[in-house]
Amino acid sequence: MTRTPDTAPTRATRHGPPPTARPPWRSAGEWWLAAVAAAFTLLQLVLVRPGMGLGWDEAVYVSQVSSHAPAAFFSAPRARGITLLVAPVASWSSSTALLRVYLAVLSGLGLYWALRAWRGLFPVRVIAAGGALFASLWITLFYGPQAMPNYWVAVGASVTVGCFLHARADRTRRGALWGVAAGAALMAWMRPTDAVWVALPLLALVLCVRPRRHLRLLPALVAGLAAGATEWIVEAYVDYGGVGARLAAGSRIQGGLGLHNAVTDQLRSLGGRALCRPCTGAIASAPVIAWWFVLPLLAAAGLVLAVRARRTAATLLPLACAVTAAVPYLFLIGYAAPRFLLPAYALLAIPVADALARLVTAPSARWRTVAVTLVSVGLAGHLAVQFTVLERAVSRTTADHRVWGRTATDLHRLGVRPPCLVTGGNSVPVAFAAGCASAHTGGHDANTTPEELTRTARRMPVVLLTTRLVQPPSYARTWQRHRVTDGYAYLAPAATGKRGQG
Repeated sequence: MTRTPDTAPTRATRHGPPPTARPPWRSAGEWWLAAVAAAFTLLQLVLVRPGMGLGWDEAVYVSQVSSHAPAAFFSAPRARGITLLVAPVASWSSSTALLRVYLAVLSGLGLYWALRAWRGLFPVRVIAAGGALFASLWITLFYGPQAMPNYWVAVGASVTVGCFLHARADRTRRGALWGVAAGAALMAWMRPTDAVWVALPLLALVLCVRPRRHLRLLPALVAGLAAGATEWIVEAYVDYGGVGARLAAGSRIQGGLGLHNAVTDQLRSLGGRALCRPCTGAIASAPVIAWWFVLPLLAAAGLVLAVRARRTAATLLPLACAVTAAVPYLFLIGYAAPRFLLPAYALLAIPVADALARLVTAPSARWRTVAVTLVSVGLAGHLAVQFTVLERAVSRTTADHRVWGRTATDLHRLGVRPPCLVTGGNSVPVAFAAGCASAHTGGHDANTTPEELTRTARRMPVVLLTTRLVQPPSYARTWQRHRVTDGYAYLAPAATGKRGQG
Protein backbone atom coordinates (compact mmCIF):
# COMPACT_ATOMS: atom_id res chain seq x y z
CA MET A 1 0.00 0.00 0.00
CA THR A 2 1.41 3.42 -0.97
CA ARG A 3 0.90 6.21 1.52
CA THR A 4 0.72 9.91 0.96
CA PRO A 5 2.48 11.76 3.75
CA ASP A 6 0.17 13.94 5.75
CA THR A 7 2.53 16.85 5.15
CA ALA A 8 2.39 16.63 1.33
CA PRO A 9 2.05 20.07 -0.33
CA THR A 10 -1.11 21.05 -2.13
CA ARG A 11 -0.77 20.86 -5.90
CA ALA A 12 -1.45 23.88 -8.08
CA THR A 13 -4.50 23.84 -10.30
CA ARG A 14 -5.02 25.27 -13.78
CA HIS A 15 -7.18 28.02 -12.35
CA GLY A 16 -4.59 29.63 -10.11
CA PRO A 17 -2.10 29.12 -7.30
CA PRO A 18 -2.69 26.50 -4.64
CA PRO A 19 -4.84 27.52 -1.71
CA THR A 20 -3.05 28.84 1.32
CA ALA A 21 -2.03 25.94 3.55
CA ARG A 22 -3.17 26.02 7.12
CA PRO A 23 -0.40 26.45 9.71
CA PRO A 24 0.68 23.02 11.01
CA TRP A 25 -0.57 23.74 14.52
CA ARG A 26 -4.08 24.29 13.08
CA SER A 27 -4.20 21.15 10.94
CA ALA A 28 -6.50 18.30 11.89
CA GLY A 29 -3.53 16.01 12.42
CA GLU A 30 -1.92 18.45 14.81
CA TRP A 31 -5.05 18.57 16.91
CA TRP A 32 -5.02 14.77 17.19
CA LEU A 33 -1.50 14.85 18.61
CA ALA A 34 -2.38 17.70 20.94
CA ALA A 35 -5.48 15.83 22.11
CA VAL A 36 -3.41 12.75 23.01
CA ALA A 37 -0.94 14.90 24.97
CA ALA A 38 -3.73 16.79 26.75
CA ALA A 39 -5.51 13.55 27.67
CA PHE A 40 -2.23 12.20 29.04
CA THR A 41 -1.84 15.25 31.28
CA LEU A 42 -5.45 15.06 32.45
CA LEU A 43 -5.20 11.35 33.28
CA GLN A 44 -2.11 12.00 35.37
CA LEU A 45 -3.87 14.68 37.37
CA VAL A 46 -6.90 12.45 37.93
CA LEU A 47 -5.32 9.03 38.48
CA VAL A 48 -1.95 9.86 40.03
CA ARG A 49 -2.71 11.84 43.15
CA PRO A 50 -0.94 15.22 43.20
CA GLY A 51 -0.70 14.93 46.98
CA MET A 52 1.34 11.73 46.76
CA GLY A 53 4.51 12.57 48.68
CA LEU A 54 8.01 12.30 47.29
CA GLY A 55 9.71 8.92 47.04
CA TRP A 56 13.29 8.11 48.01
CA ASP A 57 14.87 8.92 44.63
CA GLU A 58 12.63 11.93 44.15
CA ALA A 59 13.74 13.32 47.51
CA VAL A 60 17.36 13.00 46.41
CA TYR A 61 16.78 14.83 43.13
CA VAL A 62 14.50 17.55 44.53
CA SER A 63 16.63 18.20 47.62
CA GLN A 64 19.49 19.38 45.41
CA VAL A 65 17.60 22.60 44.64
CA SER A 66 15.05 22.74 47.44
CA SER A 67 15.02 25.49 50.04
CA HIS A 68 13.01 23.15 52.29
CA ALA A 69 15.81 20.70 53.19
CA PRO A 70 19.57 20.24 52.68
CA ALA A 71 20.77 18.31 49.65
CA ALA A 72 20.88 14.53 50.06
CA PHE A 73 23.86 12.44 48.98
CA PHE A 74 24.04 12.30 45.18
CA SER A 75 25.43 8.93 44.09
CA ALA A 76 27.50 8.14 40.99
CA PRO A 77 24.78 6.77 38.65
CA ARG A 78 22.58 9.83 39.00
CA ALA A 79 22.54 12.85 36.70
CA ARG A 80 21.25 16.31 37.51
CA GLY A 81 18.93 16.78 34.55
CA ILE A 82 15.74 16.04 36.46
CA THR A 83 16.95 18.24 39.31
CA LEU A 84 17.26 21.20 36.96
CA LEU A 85 13.90 20.35 35.40
CA VAL A 86 12.10 20.65 38.75
CA ALA A 87 14.10 23.68 39.91
CA PRO A 88 11.57 26.30 38.69
CA VAL A 89 9.11 24.98 41.28
CA ALA A 90 11.17 23.11 43.88
CA SER A 91 13.58 26.01 44.44
CA TRP A 92 10.88 28.17 46.04
CA SER A 93 7.97 25.87 47.00
CA SER A 94 7.82 22.75 49.18
CA SER A 95 4.37 21.82 47.83
CA THR A 96 4.44 18.31 46.40
CA ALA A 97 1.03 18.83 44.78
CA LEU A 98 2.28 21.89 42.91
CA LEU A 99 5.34 19.98 41.74
CA ARG A 100 3.18 17.09 40.52
CA VAL A 101 0.89 19.42 38.54
CA TYR A 102 3.91 21.18 37.02
CA LEU A 103 5.47 17.87 35.96
CA ALA A 104 2.16 16.51 34.61
CA VAL A 105 1.74 19.54 32.36
CA LEU A 106 5.40 19.43 31.34
CA SER A 107 5.23 15.71 30.56
CA GLY A 108 2.19 16.33 28.35
CA LEU A 109 4.13 18.96 26.42
CA GLY A 110 7.04 16.54 26.17
CA LEU A 111 4.79 13.85 24.70
CA TYR A 112 3.43 16.32 22.17
CA TRP A 113 6.99 17.26 21.13
CA ALA A 114 7.93 13.60 20.82
CA LEU A 115 4.91 12.83 18.60
CA ARG A 116 5.52 15.90 16.44
CA ALA A 117 8.94 14.51 15.56
CA TRP A 118 7.27 11.67 13.64
CA ARG A 119 5.01 13.80 11.42
CA GLY A 120 5.50 12.77 7.80
CA LEU A 121 7.05 9.40 8.67
CA PHE A 122 3.73 7.75 9.50
CA PRO A 123 0.11 8.85 9.06
CA VAL A 124 -1.04 11.13 11.86
CA ARG A 125 -3.63 8.61 13.03
CA VAL A 126 -0.85 6.05 13.53
CA ILE A 127 1.34 8.53 15.40
CA ALA A 128 -1.58 9.55 17.63
CA ALA A 129 -2.45 5.89 18.27
CA GLY A 130 1.19 5.14 19.14
CA GLY A 131 1.23 8.08 21.53
CA ALA A 132 -1.98 6.85 23.14
CA LEU A 133 -0.56 3.34 23.54
CA PHE A 134 2.55 4.67 25.24
CA ALA A 135 0.68 7.22 27.36
CA SER A 136 -1.85 4.67 28.61
CA LEU A 137 0.73 2.31 30.11
CA TRP A 138 0.51 2.42 33.90
CA ILE A 139 4.26 2.95 34.00
CA THR A 140 4.07 6.06 31.82
CA LEU A 141 1.15 7.55 33.74
CA PHE A 142 2.77 6.74 37.08
CA TYR A 143 6.14 8.32 36.30
CA GLY A 144 5.03 11.23 34.12
CA PRO A 145 4.35 13.50 37.14
CA GLN A 146 7.27 12.20 39.20
CA ALA A 147 10.69 13.79 39.62
CA MET A 148 12.37 10.85 37.90
CA PRO A 149 14.48 10.89 34.71
CA ASN A 150 13.29 7.81 32.80
CA TYR A 151 10.20 9.33 31.18
CA TRP A 152 12.31 12.19 29.88
CA VAL A 153 14.87 9.81 28.43
CA ALA A 154 11.92 8.24 26.57
CA VAL A 155 10.82 11.63 25.23
CA GLY A 156 14.36 12.46 24.13
CA ALA A 157 14.76 9.05 22.49
CA SER A 158 11.58 9.46 20.45
CA VAL A 159 12.53 12.98 19.33
CA THR A 160 16.07 11.94 18.43
CA VAL A 161 15.07 8.95 16.31
CA GLY A 162 12.16 10.72 14.60
CA CYS A 163 14.25 13.77 13.69
CA PHE A 164 17.15 11.54 12.65
CA LEU A 165 14.90 9.81 10.12
CA HIS A 166 13.71 13.16 8.78
CA ALA A 167 17.25 14.51 8.46
CA ARG A 168 18.39 11.29 6.80
CA ALA A 169 15.64 11.49 4.18
CA ASP A 170 15.84 15.22 3.45
CA ARG A 171 19.17 17.05 3.59
CA THR A 172 17.46 20.43 3.44
CA ARG A 173 15.67 20.00 6.79
CA ARG A 174 17.97 21.84 9.16
CA GLY A 175 15.27 21.82 11.81
CA ALA A 176 15.52 18.04 11.91
CA LEU A 177 19.25 18.27 12.69
CA TRP A 178 18.45 20.62 15.56
CA GLY A 179 15.85 18.11 16.72
CA VAL A 180 18.45 15.33 16.71
CA ALA A 181 20.76 17.47 18.83
CA ALA A 182 18.01 18.55 21.22
CA GLY A 183 16.64 15.05 21.73
CA ALA A 184 20.11 13.60 22.29
CA ALA A 185 20.94 16.39 24.73
CA LEU A 186 17.74 15.74 26.71
CA MET A 187 18.56 12.04 27.00
CA ALA A 188 22.14 12.66 28.09
CA TRP A 189 21.04 15.43 30.44
CA MET A 190 18.81 12.95 32.24
CA ARG A 191 20.87 9.71 32.04
CA PRO A 192 24.07 9.80 29.97
CA THR A 193 24.55 6.03 29.88
CA ASP A 194 20.98 5.44 28.70
CA ALA A 195 21.51 8.03 25.97
CA VAL A 196 24.52 6.15 24.65
CA TRP A 197 22.63 2.85 24.53
CA VAL A 198 19.72 4.45 22.64
CA ALA A 199 22.08 6.16 20.19
CA LEU A 200 24.14 3.06 19.32
CA PRO A 201 22.11 2.07 16.20
CA LEU A 202 22.14 5.69 15.02
CA LEU A 203 25.92 5.89 15.40
CA ALA A 204 26.30 2.54 13.66
CA LEU A 205 24.17 3.73 10.73
CA VAL A 206 26.11 6.98 10.42
CA LEU A 207 29.55 5.37 10.57
CA CYS A 208 29.02 2.02 8.88
CA VAL A 209 26.18 2.25 6.35
CA ARG A 210 26.98 4.58 3.45
CA PRO A 211 28.92 6.97 5.72
CA ARG A 212 29.23 9.70 3.09
CA ARG A 213 25.45 10.04 2.94
CA HIS A 214 24.95 10.01 6.70
CA LEU A 215 28.11 11.69 7.97
CA ARG A 216 26.43 15.09 8.23
CA LEU A 217 24.19 13.63 10.96
CA LEU A 218 27.17 12.77 13.15
CA PRO A 219 27.94 16.32 14.42
CA ALA A 220 24.33 16.90 15.49
CA LEU A 221 24.10 13.58 17.32
CA VAL A 222 27.50 13.77 19.01
CA ALA A 223 27.10 17.46 19.88
CA GLY A 224 23.74 16.76 21.49
CA LEU A 225 25.07 13.87 23.55
CA ALA A 226 28.12 15.89 24.60
CA ALA A 227 26.07 18.96 25.52
CA GLY A 228 23.70 16.96 27.67
CA ALA A 229 26.46 14.99 29.40
CA THR A 230 28.86 17.90 30.01
CA GLU A 231 27.80 18.55 33.60
CA TRP A 232 27.91 14.81 34.42
CA ILE A 233 31.41 14.52 32.92
CA VAL A 234 32.72 17.59 34.75
CA GLU A 235 31.28 16.27 38.02
CA ALA A 236 32.92 12.91 37.32
CA TYR A 237 36.36 14.53 37.24
CA VAL A 238 35.70 16.83 40.18
CA ASP A 239 34.18 14.27 42.57
CA TYR A 240 35.06 10.79 41.31
CA GLY A 241 38.45 10.96 39.64
CA GLY A 242 37.23 10.71 36.06
CA VAL A 243 34.53 9.22 33.86
CA GLY A 244 35.88 5.68 34.20
CA ALA A 245 35.95 5.92 37.98
CA ARG A 246 32.39 7.27 38.07
CA LEU A 247 31.15 4.48 35.80
CA ALA A 248 32.90 1.93 38.02
CA ALA A 249 31.30 3.45 41.13
CA GLY A 250 27.92 3.38 39.42
CA SER A 251 28.43 -0.27 38.52
CA ARG A 252 29.15 -1.15 42.16
CA ILE A 253 26.03 0.67 43.31
CA GLN A 254 23.96 -1.25 40.77
CA GLY A 255 25.28 -4.55 42.05
CA GLY A 256 28.03 -4.98 39.50
CA LEU A 257 27.25 -4.71 35.81
CA GLY A 258 27.68 -7.99 33.95
CA LEU A 259 25.67 -10.77 32.40
CA HIS A 260 22.40 -11.13 34.30
CA ASN A 261 18.97 -12.33 33.32
CA ALA A 262 16.62 -9.61 34.56
CA VAL A 263 13.77 -10.57 32.23
CA THR A 264 11.96 -12.48 34.96
CA ASP A 265 12.59 -9.61 37.36
CA GLN A 266 10.93 -7.22 34.93
CA LEU A 267 7.93 -9.54 34.72
CA ARG A 268 7.66 -9.47 38.52
CA SER A 269 7.77 -5.69 38.51
CA LEU A 270 4.90 -5.34 36.01
CA GLY A 271 2.39 -5.92 38.79
CA GLY A 272 3.05 -2.43 40.14
CA ARG A 273 6.35 -2.72 42.00
CA ALA A 274 8.35 0.48 41.69
CA LEU A 275 11.61 -1.30 42.49
CA CYS A 276 12.27 -5.03 42.46
CA ARG A 277 15.53 -5.34 44.45
CA PRO A 278 15.95 -8.04 45.55
CA CYS A 279 13.39 -9.33 43.09
CA THR A 280 11.61 -12.21 44.76
CA GLY A 281 8.05 -13.44 44.85
CA ALA A 282 5.67 -14.65 42.20
CA ILE A 283 5.41 -13.25 38.70
CA ALA A 284 2.33 -11.14 38.12
CA SER A 285 -0.77 -12.88 36.75
CA ALA A 286 -1.12 -13.69 33.05
CA PRO A 287 -3.56 -10.82 32.25
CA VAL A 288 -1.12 -8.34 33.78
CA ILE A 289 1.94 -9.47 31.82
CA ALA A 290 0.25 -10.53 28.56
CA TRP A 291 0.92 -7.19 26.84
CA TRP A 292 4.64 -7.61 27.44
CA PHE A 293 4.67 -10.72 25.21
CA VAL A 294 2.31 -9.28 22.60
CA LEU A 295 4.45 -6.13 22.20
CA PRO A 296 7.47 -7.75 20.46
CA LEU A 297 5.17 -9.82 18.25
CA LEU A 298 3.39 -6.71 17.02
CA ALA A 299 6.71 -4.94 16.57
CA ALA A 300 7.96 -7.82 14.43
CA ALA A 301 4.72 -7.77 12.42
CA GLY A 302 5.15 -4.04 11.90
CA LEU A 303 8.67 -4.60 10.59
CA VAL A 304 7.52 -7.29 8.15
CA LEU A 305 4.77 -5.01 6.83
CA ALA A 306 7.24 -2.13 6.54
CA VAL A 307 9.67 -4.24 4.52
CA ARG A 308 6.87 -5.26 2.15
CA ALA A 309 5.85 -1.63 1.75
CA ARG A 310 9.49 -0.63 1.08
CA ARG A 311 9.68 1.83 3.97
CA THR A 312 11.90 -0.26 6.20
CA ALA A 313 14.02 2.47 7.81
CA ALA A 314 11.16 4.30 9.55
CA THR A 315 10.24 1.09 11.38
CA LEU A 316 13.57 -0.71 11.70
CA LEU A 317 15.52 2.17 13.25
CA PRO A 318 13.20 2.83 16.23
CA LEU A 319 12.95 -0.92 16.82
CA ALA A 320 16.74 -1.24 16.82
CA CYS A 321 17.08 1.69 19.25
CA ALA A 322 14.38 0.14 21.46
CA VAL A 323 16.36 -3.10 21.62
CA THR A 324 19.63 -1.41 22.56
CA ALA A 325 17.82 0.76 25.13
CA ALA A 326 16.40 -2.37 26.77
CA VAL A 327 19.55 -4.53 26.70
CA PRO A 328 21.28 -3.14 29.84
CA TYR A 329 18.11 -3.43 31.91
CA LEU A 330 17.27 -6.94 30.73
CA PHE A 331 20.70 -8.54 30.64
CA LEU A 332 23.30 -6.44 32.48
CA ILE A 333 21.87 -5.69 35.93
CA GLY A 334 20.58 -8.02 38.61
CA TYR A 335 17.36 -6.25 39.54
CA ALA A 336 14.46 -4.49 37.87
CA ALA A 337 12.27 -1.42 37.91
CA PRO A 338 9.51 -0.97 35.32
CA ARG A 339 10.53 2.63 34.63
CA PHE A 340 13.87 1.49 33.20
CA LEU A 341 12.19 0.32 29.99
CA LEU A 342 10.18 3.47 29.29
CA PRO A 343 12.52 4.57 26.45
CA ALA A 344 12.09 1.18 24.79
CA TYR A 345 8.30 1.36 25.11
CA ALA A 346 8.25 4.87 23.60
CA LEU A 347 10.27 3.74 20.60
CA LEU A 348 8.13 0.62 20.07
CA ALA A 349 4.82 2.46 20.32
CA ILE A 350 4.51 3.93 16.82
CA PRO A 351 5.67 0.82 14.89
CA VAL A 352 3.25 -1.26 16.99
CA ALA A 353 0.43 1.20 16.29
CA ASP A 354 1.27 0.99 12.60
CA ALA A 355 0.98 -2.82 12.72
CA LEU A 356 -2.39 -2.58 14.47
CA ALA A 357 -3.65 -0.02 11.96
CA ARG A 358 -2.73 -2.28 9.07
CA LEU A 359 -4.44 -5.24 10.72
CA VAL A 360 -7.74 -3.42 11.12
CA THR A 361 -7.64 -2.03 7.56
CA ALA A 362 -6.92 -5.35 5.83
CA PRO A 363 -8.28 -5.62 2.25
CA SER A 364 -10.30 -8.75 3.05
CA ALA A 365 -13.63 -7.81 4.65
CA ARG A 366 -13.84 -11.09 6.56
CA TRP A 367 -10.32 -10.80 7.94
CA ARG A 368 -10.87 -7.11 8.68
CA THR A 369 -13.92 -7.92 10.82
CA VAL A 370 -11.98 -10.52 12.78
CA ALA A 371 -9.00 -8.19 13.21
CA VAL A 372 -11.15 -5.26 14.39
CA THR A 373 -12.88 -7.49 16.92
CA LEU A 374 -9.65 -8.98 18.27
CA VAL A 375 -7.86 -5.63 18.44
CA SER A 376 -10.84 -3.91 20.10
CA VAL A 377 -11.23 -6.61 22.73
CA GLY A 378 -7.51 -6.81 23.30
CA LEU A 379 -7.10 -3.04 23.72
CA ALA A 380 -10.11 -2.82 26.05
CA GLY A 381 -8.69 -5.58 28.26
CA HIS A 382 -5.24 -4.04 28.10
CA LEU A 383 -6.49 -0.63 29.26
CA ALA A 384 -8.51 -2.21 32.07
CA VAL A 385 -5.40 -4.02 33.31
CA GLN A 386 -3.19 -0.92 33.02
CA PHE A 387 -5.56 1.28 35.01
CA THR A 388 -6.07 -1.42 37.65
CA VAL A 389 -2.33 -1.84 38.16
CA LEU A 390 -1.92 1.94 38.21
CA GLU A 391 -4.54 2.33 40.93
CA ARG A 392 -2.80 -0.29 43.07
CA ALA A 393 0.63 1.27 42.53
CA VAL A 394 -0.62 4.75 43.39
CA SER A 395 -2.46 3.53 46.52
CA ARG A 396 0.53 1.56 47.77
CA THR A 397 3.00 4.36 47.05
CA THR A 398 0.78 7.00 48.62
CA ALA A 399 0.42 4.89 51.77
CA ASP A 400 4.20 4.47 52.02
CA HIS A 401 4.83 8.16 51.52
CA ARG A 402 2.26 9.09 54.16
CA VAL A 403 4.04 6.84 56.64
CA TRP A 404 7.24 8.76 55.99
CA GLY A 405 5.40 12.05 56.42
CA ARG A 406 3.92 10.93 59.73
CA THR A 407 7.36 9.80 60.90
CA ALA A 408 8.68 13.27 60.10
CA THR A 409 5.83 14.73 62.16
CA ASP A 410 6.78 12.40 65.02
CA LEU A 411 10.35 13.72 64.89
CA HIS A 412 9.08 17.28 65.07
CA ARG A 413 7.00 16.29 68.09
CA LEU A 414 10.15 14.95 69.72
CA GLY A 415 11.87 18.28 69.22
CA VAL A 416 13.84 17.42 66.09
CA ARG A 417 13.73 20.51 63.91
CA PRO A 418 16.12 22.07 61.39
CA PRO A 419 19.03 22.14 61.48
CA CYS A 420 19.01 18.40 62.12
CA LEU A 421 20.30 15.14 60.64
CA VAL A 422 18.61 11.77 60.07
CA THR A 423 20.37 8.48 59.37
CA GLY A 424 19.31 4.84 59.10
CA GLY A 425 16.40 3.20 57.29
CA ASN A 426 14.23 5.44 55.08
CA SER A 427 16.28 8.38 56.26
CA VAL A 428 16.30 10.20 52.91
CA PRO A 429 12.53 10.69 52.41
CA VAL A 430 11.89 11.17 56.16
CA ALA A 431 14.71 13.71 56.43
CA PHE A 432 13.41 15.62 53.45
CA ALA A 433 9.88 15.70 54.87
CA ALA A 434 11.26 16.89 58.21
CA GLY A 435 13.53 19.50 56.67
CA CYS A 436 16.65 17.70 57.91
CA ALA A 437 19.86 16.55 56.26
CA SER A 438 20.41 12.83 55.72
CA ALA A 439 23.55 10.73 56.00
CA HIS A 440 24.62 7.09 55.83
CA THR A 441 27.51 5.22 57.41
CA GLY A 442 27.28 2.21 55.10
CA GLY A 443 25.80 0.88 51.88
CA HIS A 444 25.78 2.47 48.45
CA ASP A 445 25.09 5.98 49.78
CA ALA A 446 27.71 5.99 52.54
CA ASN A 447 28.83 9.58 53.03
CA THR A 448 29.75 9.83 56.70
CA THR A 449 31.25 7.89 59.62
CA PRO A 450 30.03 7.01 63.13
CA GLU A 451 32.61 9.44 64.53
CA GLU A 452 31.30 12.24 62.36
CA LEU A 453 27.72 11.50 63.45
CA THR A 454 28.79 11.67 67.08
CA ARG A 455 30.46 15.04 66.53
CA THR A 456 27.42 16.33 64.63
CA ALA A 457 25.16 15.31 67.53
CA ARG A 458 26.94 17.81 69.79
CA ARG A 459 25.68 20.75 67.76
CA MET A 460 22.33 19.64 66.26
CA PRO A 461 19.65 16.95 66.70
CA VAL A 462 20.73 13.62 65.18
CA VAL A 463 18.31 10.71 64.74
CA LEU A 464 18.86 7.07 63.85
CA LEU A 465 15.78 5.41 62.29
CA THR A 466 15.09 1.69 62.29
CA THR A 467 12.00 -0.02 60.95
CA ARG A 468 12.02 -2.66 63.69
CA LEU A 469 13.38 -3.05 67.21
CA VAL A 470 17.03 -4.08 66.87
CA GLN A 471 20.27 -3.52 68.70
CA PRO A 472 21.47 -0.10 67.50
CA PRO A 473 25.07 0.38 66.34
CA SER A 474 27.68 1.14 68.97
CA TYR A 475 27.63 4.89 68.46
CA ALA A 476 23.87 5.02 69.22
CA ARG A 477 23.60 2.62 72.17
CA THR A 478 23.34 5.46 74.67
CA TRP A 479 20.80 7.34 72.56
CA GLN A 480 17.20 7.41 73.70
CA ARG A 481 14.68 5.26 71.86
CA HIS A 482 11.26 6.51 70.80
CA ARG A 483 8.45 4.79 68.97
CA VAL A 484 7.56 6.47 65.68
CA THR A 485 5.17 5.62 62.87
CA ASP A 486 7.77 3.85 60.74
CA GLY A 487 9.48 1.96 63.57
CA TYR A 488 11.87 3.42 66.12
CA ALA A 489 13.93 6.58 66.40
CA TYR A 490 17.13 6.78 68.45
CA LEU A 491 17.85 10.37 69.41
CA ALA A 492 21.26 11.58 70.47
CA PRO A 493 21.23 12.93 74.07
CA ALA A 494 21.98 16.47 72.98
CA ALA A 495 18.88 16.31 70.79
CA THR A 496 16.50 14.81 73.33
CA GLY A 497 17.28 16.95 76.33
CA LYS A 498 15.12 15.75 79.21
CA ARG A 499 12.75 13.62 77.10
CA GLY A 500 12.22 10.12 78.44
CA GLN A 501 12.45 6.89 76.57
CA GLY A 502 9.42 6.14 74.40
